[in-house]
Amino acid sequence: MSVRDPAVIERRSIRVADFVELTKPGITAMVLITTVVGYYMASHDALRPLLLLHTILGTALVAGGASALNQYVERDLDARMKRTCNRPLPAGRLFPSEALLFSMITSVAGVVYLMLFVNVITGTLGFLTLAAYIFVYTPLKTRTALCTLIGAFPGAAPPVMGWTAAGGDINAVAFALFAILFLWQMPHFFAIAWMCTEDYARGGFSVHVSGESTGRQIIFFCCALIPISVLPTILGLTGMLYLLGAILFGFVYLGYGFAVALFRSNAHAYRLLWVSILYLPALLVLMMLDKI
Repeated sequence: MSVRDPAVIERRSIRVADFVELTKPGITAMVLITTVVGYYMASHDALRPLLLLHTILGTALVAGGASALNQYVERDLDARMKRTCNRPLPAGRLFPSEALLFSMITSVAGVVYLMLFVNVITGTLGFLTLAAYIFVYTPLKTRTALCTLIGAFPGAAPPVMGWTAAGGDINAVAFALFAILFLWQMPHFFAIAWMCTEDYARGGFSVHVSGESTGRQIIFFCCALIPISVLPTILGLTGMLYLLGAILFGFVYLGYGFAVALFRSNAHAYRLLWVSILYLPALLVLMMLDKI
């Protein structure tokens, strides 16, 4: 059979698509967006496009490798859940051994790339983020509902990596960016857990279930996000436009969080999820536009 045979080309395309799916492109894209924002906010003079490109490539490899490793570890659990049973590993489209090899090469390449072409601090942060995600957060997902809180730590690291890549010290502003992303994640993931409570139970995951307790926590984290989100202005990084916008966005986010806690329905959790997806890029774009 010729390598140019349409059937061969189609099979190869499907395999490539499956390897790409292992990297969770949507999540990786969000990681890169927050990394670029951190890089931009730390850049005082020129953006240095080549350094930015190295930062994006290295971070993409680390993030994609971490997602692939996560899917390798959780392949048997994913097979039990409706939302994940068609992923490449539980569906049998890829062998576990080739997924493991791909994910390990990608992860290691990303860390080494950041250390060689960006700086050691950013590479080290990438390694710590990867290790925390795979060796701390992932195992805890089947043991305790606190995994969501713990998983938010590596999830909030990308803007700090962007900050250090541009030569910024890990200072109060870097911690503010970290805290904004950390707090934003909690209602976002609670909304997903609310809608997928039964599915997560089938998979054996210990996550926050739909109910009064989760509703209270959504409100708590939305409330905490409002004062934290204005820290860039207080610390002199952004102006009044960002300050007012952050407060407005924060109260909108909180309003949808209150609706989930009050009405306790999947429909309201779904709306909160979409508001969370819109909230973060809107806030980050405003931050970049109003940078002092």
